[in-house]
Order: sequence, then C-alpha cells, then structure tokens
Amino acid sequence: MTAESDSASNEDARLEVARLEVARLAALDAGGLSTELLGDFLEVLTSAVSAGRPLTRRQLGTLRIKGDAAARQGVPLRALLDLYLSSVWRLWRNLPAVLDAEHDPQAVVTAGEVMLRASDDAVAELAEGFQLARRSLVRAEVSARREFVDDLLSGSADVAGVLGRAENFGLDLTGPHCVAVVAADDPFTDAGSAIVDVERAVEGSKGDAGTLVASKEGRLVVVFSAPDQQAVTHVLDGLRTAIKQARVDGDWSHRIGVGRTGSSAAGVSSSYREAVDALDFASKLGMDAPVVDARELLVYRVLLDDRPAITDLVDTVLTPLLSSRGGAEPLLQTLFAFFESGGNAAMTARSMHLSVRAVTYRLARIAELTGHDVADSGERFALQTAVFGARLLGWPENRRL
Repeated sequence: MTAESDSASNEDARLEVARLEVARLAALDAGGLSTELLGDFLEVLTSAVSAGRPLTRRQLGTLRIKGDAAARQGVPLRALLDLYLSSVWRLWRNLPAVLDAEHDPQAVVTAGEVMLRASDDAVAELAEGFQLARRSLVRAEVSARREFVDDLLSGSADVAGVLGRAENFGLDLTGPHCVAVVAADDPFTDAGSAIVDVERAVEGSKGDAGTLVASKEGRLVVVFSAPDQQAVTHVLDGLRTAIKQARVDGDWSHRIGVGRTGSSAAGVSSSYREAVDALDFASKLGMDAPVVDARELLVYRVLLDDRPAITDLVDTVLTPLLSSRGGAEPLLQTLFAFFESGGNAAMTARSMHLSVRAVTYRLARIAELTGHDVADSGERFALQTAVFGARLLGWPENRRL
C-alpha cells in the first residue's frame, strides 16, 4: 500500500468517525431523534462537497422518502429539519476543504456554495415529503373518524369492533354515555369552527372528559360520558354556552335534543336515535324549549311504536274534520291549542287571536263532526291522542289514500 493510499484510508476513517459524532450530537439537538432518520445524508453531502457538485435527483428523492417516513413516525417537521441542519453545520468544520483552507482558500468558497445549496435542496425535499405524507395521514384519519362516527351512531356495525376503535378517539364505552344533538339555522360541518369550540367547552381543561364531537347530516353530535344526571347537565350547559359564543348574531337559533343514557356502543346508538327523535317531535309539536329531553317525550315514542294503530286512530277519529268548509287544519289547530292550554277556552282564544265564542263554536263543530266532545273525559282522551298523533304523522298531508 502506498503512502498516498494509506493517507486516503486514514482520511476516510477520520471522516467516518466525525460523521458518526456529528449525527449523534445533531440528534440530541433535535430532541433525541433517531440518527437513522439521517440515513446516508452526511456521507452523500461529504461526497457532493468534495466533488463540487449539487445533490443528484436520486439523492433528493431519498430525502423526500425520509420526510415521508418521519411524518408517519409522528416526528414533528421542526425537529426533523433541526436534525438535518444541525448535522450540516457540525459537519462543516470536519470537511477536507475546510481543514485545508490555508492552502486552498478558493476550495472553501466552492465547498460553502455546494453545502448551502445542498442544505436548501435537502430542506425542500424533506418538507415536501413530510407535508405530502401528513396530508395523506390527515385524510386517512378524517376518513377513519367519519367511518367510526357513522358506525357508532348507526348501531349497524360489529359492536366489538366499534368498542376497539373507540379508544383511538378518546372514548371508553364500557361506562354510561349520553348523546346530545344540536340542530341550528346553519348546518354544521366537520370543518366548521363550532366543533372545536364545543370540544374545548365540554372536554375539560385537560381534554380527558371522554367526549366525541362530530357533525352528521348537518347537525352537531356530542357523545359524552354520563355517570349521573349532574354530568349531563354540566355538559349541556357548556354546550349551550359554546354555541352561543360561536355566533356573534344573537338571533341565531338552535335546539338541543338529548337522548337517554346508555352503556356500550348499543347505548350510544340508542341515545343518538332518541336525541334525533326528540328534535323531530319538538318541531312537529311546535315546542319552543331550547333543550328537548327524550325522557320527557316517551309518551310520543309510545304513540309511534305501534304506527299502524295510531294511524288507524287518527284516520278514524279525525277524518270527518276533512268535510268542514275550511278543511281540517283550522279545527286541528284549535284542538291542539286547547289541549296545550290545559282545556282553557279563554287561553286558547288568546293564543290563537280569536274570540272565546269562535273557539267554543269550533269545539262544538268538532264534536258534531267526530262524535267526540272535549267535555267528556273519555272522548277528550281519544281526541287528544288522535290530535298529537296527527301532528307526529303529518296528517292530513300524509294521510293514507
């Protein structure tokens, strides 16, 4: 072996040791990242500087792959770039051109230019690979979250599978949970700011309250842990406050439907359906309460549990009203207002902006057509059940032909 080759071999060994130390210290600078994320970058950079050429397209492609890998490992982009840039400036003083600067100053200038360009190109490729991967991961996370929400609320998916995925989204469904559904003038979307505001309001300062907030069919859905009624009240208060604060316009109206508490994935699905039904019932019955509790509407669920029976009752009792000169609607409105007022004709008249005489006339006309008099307790019960059933069924618009 010649003296020249022996010197070159020693130089290579020195550079290898220096690169290992540079990688170790740069990894510490970046918060303790693995040096494996650097790959062969330091060796490639050394060769590029020695040859006085920029990094090749293939070498840049390798850096893009490193950026992708870092993103998928959950490494922050800032830490990744810190790792590479720290290794660059630490490597500089170990380069042959820098060590031999006294004998060839121009070589240092050339080395600096190559080093700066390589650093710039490396950062660009790392960032692009990282951002493309993150975009892909976010899309996958959004898709997985949406699929989980749909499966959880529909109740059609495998229960064991839903329970297993729930932990990934901060839910422990082994305990009791409740669902609140918010309907508003403007539809909710997953990209809207309202979801973030509501999450902050109901998840607690440490985000450990076991809450899932999402949109579904234009409504806001909140699934939350409900060990007792006090917890339900606390979440509903926070939910209402967050929604109000999210809107500058004080006239922006909304209503919250609340299902009953249930355990496991089946309990969440049932609570969601009850919350949606509560909103539907409130709309059909003209209720103005801002919060509608499914527990208070169980009688209406009972009415609809046997839809053929309630449909027959409505048709049998109320069909004669269709023959009235003004149609059935004015008489139905009068009956509904009468029952809402507790059977008080004067209150009914005020709420409908009618005279008491007009109300009593309509009630008499209803008794004449249907054969059911509100003054009789048994006949009144049949009328009241039929009237509320008509509201829930959308009768007579949706009556059977």
